[in-house]
Amino acid sequence: MKLLSILLGLSFALTGLNAAAFEQEAKSKSAVVKLSAEKPLVVGNNTIVFEIKQDAKATTGDTVTVKAFMPAMPGMPYMENKEAATELGNGKYESVVNFSMGGTWQIHIFVTPKDGKKYRVKTSINL
Repeated sequence: MKLLSILLGLSFALTGLNAAAFEQEAKSKSAVVKLSAEKPLVVGNNTIVFEIKQDAKATTGDTVTVKAFMPAMPGMPYMENKEAATELGNGKYESVVNFSMGGTWQIHIFVTPKDGKKYRVKTSINL
């Protein structure tokens, strides 16, 4: 009985660890982008992986730039962070995104395929 309690406790603890990661999907007419992070997103620097698929196939050799911004509001200026992403292979790209404060951030992922027309995928993230 005591062993069962320990196993159940470990199971709940491990489930909680998996729930801490960030994952979100964004779609456009051209592609589907899955955003993920090993840690929960925080104010400051965050390493985010962007998995890009066109027609359900992973893309490779693209130039990817990530722009995170928060529009100006009364008493607060426009904020923006724009970074190039590094290709990890198999349709995955990684970038460090800085959120300078809590709130809703707009995310624009600019993708320039090596043999195609540039496109943008948009989403938002709440901190």
